[in-house]
Amino acid sequence: RRQQRMTISLELRKAKKDEQVLKRRNINDVSPEPASEKPTKGVSLSLDEIIKGMNSSDPVVCFQATQAARKMLSRERNPPLNSFVEAGLIPRLVEFLKSSLHPYLQFEAAWALTNIASGTPEQTQAVVEAGAILPLIDLLSSPHMTVCEQAVWALGNIAGDGPKLRDIVISSNAIPHLLTLVSSTIPITFLRNITWTLSNLCRNKNPYPCKEAVRQMLPVLSYLLRHHDSEILSDTCWALSYLTDGCNERIGQVVNTGVLPRLVDLMTSSELNVLTPSLRTMGNVVTGTDYQTQLAISAGLLSVLPQLLKHPKTSIQKEAAWTLSNIAAGPHQHIQQLIAFNMLPPLVDLLKNGEFKVQKEAVWTVANFATGATVDQLFVLVHSGVLGPLLPLLSAPDVRTVLIILDVLSYILQTAEKLGEKESLCLLIEELGGIDRIEALQLHENRQISQAALNIIEKHFGEVSDFQEERCPSLLVACLCS
Repeated sequence: RRQQRMTISLELRKAKKDEQVLKRRNINDVSPEPASEKPTKGVSLSLDEIIKGMNSSDPVVCFQATQAARKMLSRERNPPLNSFVEAGLIPRLVEFLKSSLHPYLQFEAAWALTNIASGTPEQTQAVVEAGAILPLIDLLSSPHMTVCEQAVWALGNIAGDGPKLRDIVISSNAIPHLLTLVSSTIPITFLRNITWTLSNLCRNKNPYPCKEAVRQMLPVLSYLLRHHDSEILSDTCWALSYLTDGCNERIGQVVNTGVLPRLVDLMTSSELNVLTPSLRTMGNVVTGTDYQTQLAISAGLLSVLPQLLKHPKTSIQKEAAWTLSNIAAGPHQHIQQLIAFNMLPPLVDLLKNGEFKVQKEAVWTVANFATGATVDQLFVLVHSGVLGPLLPLLSAPDVRTVLIILDVLSYILQTAEKLGEKESLCLLIEELGGIDRIEALQLHENRQISQAALNIIEKHFGEVSDFQEERCPSLLVACLCS
């Protein structure tokens, strides 16, 4: 059966999470030029001096105080975000966003708000409650690119806080303004920030972003997927992975854009920050309908999956095996394509040599393959040598994995019995040490496991010692020995 992704894979997400933490705060102390004339350079001020200066009626004094505030909030370690919230400075910073005659002041205020919004949910909420979203969206139309870019960054932090604030940004009509900024002529750093913000607008699924917002963003995401920059590709792929992590209709919205062949191409990337989310997205697609899964196969998914099952990163192996298990949960036509693309040898290798978390996904693949296969396909599975590494996993500490393996063995034995091939299969299992392992499980502390093991022994191995020494070659034996 197909396994929808119910929980976040912590290992796969860790790299992305760390990257986002670094991106959320702007700590680069480079003062750009949003206007032709640069005002008086700010000086280092105390918090009390900043409060006094920001409340001045002199724009130059306000600028100096706001720049000092921004620098204080841009410290790499322990910026005093909460002190600024408690001092009541956020509403004043929001007011400065509206000072169109003073673009430097707008820029410094937007930067300061960006960093406050990078903090705790309460600090981000304080920025929103002060009314920052609409002025920030207005700044997306600023003639000064650096002001505009900083507003994009601030909105990205707000949207990335969670579904509630994300939806407030969406309902404030930010998306059309963001999309008009995307072009081939803007600086790469600016385009990276836009892509990252769009990615945050796709994040979270309780609830998902509204369908209209997704419809608006998908054409631009498809465009960005053709870019050469790895950061842009990474955030675009993560955006698509968020959008496909759901029901078949959500998956269909992405699939219908025609992005699957490009995603398959990106799965061959040597850069992990691109490979990981592109694989994640394709893995999500094959949790969908049989038709959606076939589109993924037709896009070339099975041509790149074998190498990913052998990837040096365990996290990639695990994700690739999970993807494979969902393809194997499809009809026998999909299973036949797994055979045609030679997916069984790397699967057997994972069962034999993979880390346990990878082996668990491989076990699911075997289970789905076995229960959906035709008789001929089941023979191919057994002939691939899958039982050799599968049987030792009966000693695994994970109850669910052991139960799945017992179910697989029971199903294969029942099928062999119907075909008059059970004796040969029982002997193979005995030669591989499987009977001893199954018998030992009769004493397992888990009642489901002990009962399943007992049923297999009683039904299929009760007379194993009475098998005749000389037997006529059977179809299964011929298959196994060929």
